[in-house]
Amino acid sequence: MLIIPAIDLKDGLCVRLQQGKKDSVTIYSNDPSATARKWEACGAKVLHVVDLDGAFTGSQKNIDVIMKIRKAVKMTLQVGGGIRNIATVDKLLSAGIDRIIIGTSAVEDSAFLLDVCNKFPGKILVGIDAKDGKVAVKGWEEVSSIEAKELAKRIETIGVSGIIYTDISRDGMLTGPNITALQEMVSSVGIPVIASGGIATLEDIKNLLEIKKLWGAITGKAIYSGSLDLKEAIKLVMSKE
Repeated sequence: MLIIPAIDLKDGLCVRLQQGKKDSVTIYSNDPSATARKWEACGAKVLHVVDLDGAFTGSQKNIDVIMKIRKAVKMTLQVGGGIRNIATVDKLLSAGIDRIIIGTSAVEDSAFLLDVCNKFPGKILVGIDAKDGKVAVKGWEEVSSIEAKELAKRIETIGVSGIIYTDISRDGMLTGPNITALQEMVSSVGIPVIASGGIATLEDIKNLLEIKKLWGAITGKAIYSGSLDLKEAIKLVMSKE
């Protein structure tokens, strides 16, 4: 299992939202590239970057900052937030981004998802954000009637190379991940699943390690607030391999 630090971008700054709410913003850094270098120095191999402005508006707002991060580190970069057309996917991949995360469009535009999976095989992840087992879209502002597990099975057949599963009720709350929901998600599909939301302590990492075949775990608020030491978390996971 990989421990994946997160950088959420808003107005060019490194921030965190509580439960994805636009009005509950904490600014952690005005230099996202320096933050990326810090996490790489801790031993991280993958960095998770989200353009929050893009997630809420549907168009990328922080591409320049993302490009600076790309130049600053050697880590694998996966980028999401408001990526809803082929041109944006192409632009990011051409600029050296390794994997693209599709969110809302995976629910609302299956033709687009099929298209990008065909054009960029192995490069497309889908973020499934769930509340009470149902998929949420548009920066988590709307909850659909679609079951998260059903969406996961559907997109696996399209050719998506992995799923990032977030339990919204736990994101940014440091209450621990939803182990049961994650276990169900990993059991539902054959493609890699990355856990996101609620990871607060080394104990949470130990609990996640109990889920066989869980590919990775994203941590954001915990490593910024200090409740989780990224270097220690990575060391713990490596000791279990």
